[in-house]
Amino acid sequence: MAAARLLLLAALGAALGLFASAGKMKIVEEPNTFGLNNPFLPQTNRLQPKMSPSAISGPAHLFRLAGKCFSFVESTYKYEFCPFHNVTQHEQTFRWNAYSGILGIWHEWEIDNNTFVGMWMREGDSCETKSRQTKVHLVCGKSNKLAFVSEPSTCVYSLTFETPLVCHPHSLLVYPTLTEALQRRWDEAEQLLYDELITDQGYKKTLKDIFEEAGLLKVTEEKEVEKQNKKISLEFETVEKCSKEYKQLSKEIKKLKDLLSQHGIAYKGNSAENTSIKHVSHKLATAVTTVLNGSKDDEHLHGDTGI
Repeated sequence: MAAARLLLLAALGAALGLFASAGKMKIVEEPNTFGLNNPFLPQTNRLQPKMSPSAISGPAHLFRLAGKCFSFVESTYKYEFCPFHNVTQHEQTFRWNAYSGILGIWHEWEIDNNTFVGMWMREGDSCETKSRQTKVHLVCGKSNKLAFVSEPSTCVYSLTFETPLVCHPHSLLVYPTLTEALQRRWDEAEQLLYDELITDQGYKKTLKDIFEEAGLLKVTEEKEVEKQNKKISLEFETVEKCSKEYKQLSKEIKKLKDLLSQHGIAYKGNSAENTSIKHVSHKLATAVTTVLNGSKDDEHLHGDTGI
């Protein structure tokens, strides 16, 4: 009996020796998630972007960041920023439904005072009634690294990316990134603003159009439709354009009135209606067309019957 106990103790000792020699267990950085990041699930259940990234744009010296990704771990979450591509978030836990999602896809630059102040990543995963979005701030640093992550408001994230590529005081200026043609348009707008021939609102609109044409800002679908179906408007960007259009419309109105007078027709305006130049011009044109076509039914036309 004693011999059997000794044999049992020896066997246990040998087993413990094997475990001790095995060394420490290696902790894997990425969790074995069974949710969205599980590679064994169908592709439709994994990260699915809503749209493709916008084209690479902005300062040419930043283009070398394209194709690279930078990580930052905060608490139980790992954030990954891929310049000109997207921002993602991965929950570092072993929960069966650990979250992994897209916080934004490269969309456009934020520009202020002739300077690139941030990269907007939009159209991320759904968050209640809207999509997640992220603004990435570029700051001077000794190396390329994601330095800080926060969520200022629900589903809107803020990332700080350090890089030596923006340490030069002119590294984030917008003007040098434009083509010569767009630079000339900007110069002309500056001159018009200086000469007070353009309003501040008109100047900002011109710059926005320039940035959109350069691909720095994303053109909205509504604006695309508006451009395709552009109509005459009385809102003018410059005083010169406004005066020119006013004189042209005034000449047209005078010609129409003279034509009505030649036919002995008096035009009676209604003060309750829109009396803008555009409206009056339209009414007069309608009146002349009606007269030339032989119609006398328009309520604003009163022919002299001689009574």
